[in-house]
Amino acid sequence: MSHRLVVVGAGYAGLLAAKRLARKLRRSDVTITLVNASDRFVERVRLHQLAAGQRWAAPSLRQQLTGTSVQLVVARVTSIDTTDRTVCLDLAPGAIGYDTLVYAVGSRARLDDAPGAVEHAYAVAAPEQATRLRHRVAEIAPGGTLAVVGGGLTGLETASELAESYPELRVRLFTGADDVGSGLTPRARTHLRRALERLDVSLHPKTVVTAVRKDGLDIRDGAPFAADAVVWTTGFRAPELARMAGFATDESGRMLVDATLRSVSHPEVYAVGDAAAGVSVSGAPGRMSCQTALHMGRGVADVVAARLAGREPGPVRIGYAFTNISLGRRDGVVQFTHADDRPRRFVLTGRAAAAFKEAVVRSTVRSGRRGESGSDESDS
Repeated sequence: MSHRLVVVGAGYAGLLAAKRLARKLRRSDVTITLVNASDRFVERVRLHQLAAGQRWAAPSLRQQLTGTSVQLVVARVTSIDTTDRTVCLDLAPGAIGYDTLVYAVGSRARLDDAPGAVEHAYAVAAPEQATRLRHRVAEIAPGGTLAVVGGGLTGLETASELAESYPELRVRLFTGADDVGSGLTPRARTHLRRALERLDVSLHPKTVVTAVRKDGLDIRDGAPFAADAVVWTTGFRAPELARMAGFATDESGRMLVDATLRSVSHPEVYAVGDAAAGVSVSGAPGRMSCQTALHMGRGVADVVAARLAGREPGPVRIGYAFTNISLGRRDGVVQFTHADDRPRRFVLTGRAAAAFKEAVVRSTVRSGRRGESGSDESDS
């Protein structure tokens, strides 16, 4: 009987893992099944563009898998039975058995940070969320206000994109930090602040949002802030699927794995991408980013293929090359980094940075077709 290898999730890590596994195991008696809730590949690093009214053709997963032995099942995973080694689905075939499971379910917006965020805030972590925000922004009359909460890369990119696409609206960016651009060199931070000023994005540092209302925000030690829409970008959280199935997880719901990305509680299971608590070369947990996902997707395929061939693999190296920040379509910052994510002196800014990021985003999709990791990506 063929060894049943199931990959759950077709994001950057899952798709790359499935395709690379198919290539490395093409002469083995292994069936590879990729389960995903959609038949389209979600370019998550472009969702802030979708929210700002831009459109592009989402790549078809079936086209991405053309020429491989990977079987695509379009269904949502409702649970995982670790006793029977079964992935339960909400659509036919209803359940899929596995001998080896690669868990790559990604993450979702962390909307439970403040009361009212779930009910009233808009997120950009999924296509349907970005589409909902796009419709709302298009309804706001000139002179209206958009409040973006979260000064990380997603917040910066979303605020910049919205400000550039809707110059008639006031965009306000709220962060509890002292400034934006942590981890960047002074030159990169200076360019970032100047870009926000050029786009007329008002920055509100050291501001803690305590609640979201339909018509704005409540702020600690400050007066309520009125807004026509609140965009919540404070971070991401792994789904509850792993914890509910009984896997060892961290406080964020990410599956705990060893240096080879294998579950510390279930050796037949591996986890990659945002849903995995992998450790980077710095010794710290890998951050949730496309760049991390690509390293993990490539690494887990090599690890699983080696073990199925009877070889013991070495650890998966999760390192970084740069941080990309788009500031609209014609500006950006690329901070080159050491493998442990410390910034190097070299920085790209302006149109060169925007072109660099666009090339990286496109190469990531192309690399998914080939089953290689290609270039690294940003943390959008």
